[in-house]
Amino acid sequence: MRLGVLDVGSNTVHLLVVDAHPGARPLPAHSHKAELRLAELLDEDGAIGAEGVDRLVATVAEALQAAEDKGVEDVLPFATSAVREASNADRVLAEVAEQTGVELTVLTGEEEARLTFLAARRWFGWSSGRLLVLDIGGGSLEIAYGLDEEPDRAVSLPLGAGRLTGGWLPGDPPDPADVRALRRHVRAEIARIVGEFKRLGTPDHVVATSKTFKQLARLTGAARSAEGPYVQRGLSRTALEEWVPKLAGMTAEERAGLPGVSVARAPQLLAGALVAEAAMDLFGVDDLEICPWALREGVILRRLDHLPV
Repeated sequence: MRLGVLDVGSNTVHLLVVDAHPGARPLPAHSHKAELRLAELLDEDGAIGAEGVDRLVATVAEALQAAEDKGVEDVLPFATSAVREASNADRVLAEVAEQTGVELTVLTGEEEARLTFLAARRWFGWSSGRLLVLDIGGGSLEIAYGLDEEPDRAVSLPLGAGRLTGGWLPGDPPDPADVRALRRHVRAEIARIVGEFKRLGTPDHVVATSKTFKQLARLTGAARSAEGPYVQRGLSRTALEEWVPKLAGMTAEERAGLPGVSVARAPQLLAGALVAEAAMDLFGVDDLEICPWALREGVILRRLDHLPV
């Protein structure tokens, strides 16, 4: 069957269309994406403004049309931290439902972490042992650990690259004092939960998902995305630590000229790098592997698990 997963994230609204059935690997058939940056459209009261709501409604309607054009039988729509944490979330959800007929399921941060973990587990398999999975989104950082398909521990922290950029790094290039302040904040937030995970034991395999980690890996020498999902890609803490001060001294335009860095994501790259560096350092991770699958694939896999064979 042909499924579509509609992901209303903090940075983008992304429709991923796959051909899938129980017991088989979902095959990507189409991708429709629009940059909205909802995490950066919140007003001082934490609400998504009228313009942001209108843009969201229009973008969801476009994605629905794309799903229809591609013959999608079932659309799985969900929203993450930007909508979840908006002070007017109920109104936004009601407006989207009224205007488009789409009832967005709002995932909790823990659900995001668990579904992303499921995707990583299915990608790497049982031989990867105890997995530690890191995922930096636009609004939050998800961390999950476990031996099975359901993690033993899963948490979400408000440390997304878009959120931190908007709230902590107004300059371009950023003021060094702001960078130091953000670095302290990120490390303090992550340090609070490190002990919970370390008590569970040392992971056998550390993996990371998300556009932020993929761009950082490409920046430090990993293969281009054009070479396909089966090429192994990694990120070392040593290489990342060398790049963080370089990124801090660059403008967004200069970052956009780096290998693998898109214009849309360039402003957020420094904040994402600070989160990645802190997580790897505080968890004692020297090297990690990039996982091609993430939250959207986790949602699809969970749906397939509940279909009759």
